[in-house]
Amino acid sequence: MNSTTRSMIAALIAVGGLAAATSASAQPRRGDSTYQQELAVCGHNQQDRAACIREAGAARQEAARGGLTSAPDYQRNALARCGLQPPADRADCEARVMGGSGNTRGNVDGSVMGGGVIRESVTTVVMPAPAAAMPAPAAAMPAPMPAPSRVPPPAIAPIAPMEPVPMPAPMPAPMR
Repeated sequence: MNSTTRSMIAALIAVGGLAAATSASAQPRRGDSTYQQELAVCGHNQQDRAACIREAGAARQEAARGGLTSAPDYQRNALARCGLQPPADRADCEARVMGGSGNTRGNVDGSVMGGGVIRESVTTVVMPAPAAAMPAPAAAMPAPMPAPSRVPPPAIAPIAPMEPVPMPAPMPAPMR
C-alpha cells in the first residue's frame, strides 16, 4: 500500500470514529428532558434552589436506572392496596382511586406543594321504602299527665320602704 491510500484509510477511520462519538453524545440520556424541566422550575417554587437541583439530579439518576415509575404504575399500586380492603369496602376504595364511578362522585383538591391532596368522594345511597306501617304497641300506653294549672300566685302585701339606720357616735380618741 502506498502512503496516500494509508492516509485516506486513516482519515476515513477518524471521521467514522468522530461521527460515532457525536451521535452517541447527541442522543439524550433517559430523563434529560424531565431534568431540564425540573431545573427550569427550581427557584420559582417554594423549595430551596440547592435542594431542588439536588432532587432533580437524583430523579435523573433514578430514571436512568429505570427506577422511576409513571402514573399508570401509581394507579396500579393504589388499586392493589384496595385489594387488601374488606370485600364490602373494596368497590368504594376502587371508586376513590379511579376518581368516581357509578353512584360515587370524586373530587380532588390541593397540591403536594400546598401541604397535601384531599380526596373527597360522595356516594349516593337510595334507602329502601318502609315495608309496612309501624305495628301498634302490645300494651296500652298510660294516659298522659295533665297540664299544669295556670293559677296566679297569691297576692303579697307591698313591703314598706326601709328607713335609714342612724350612725353610731364616734369613738373617743385613746388617752396617752
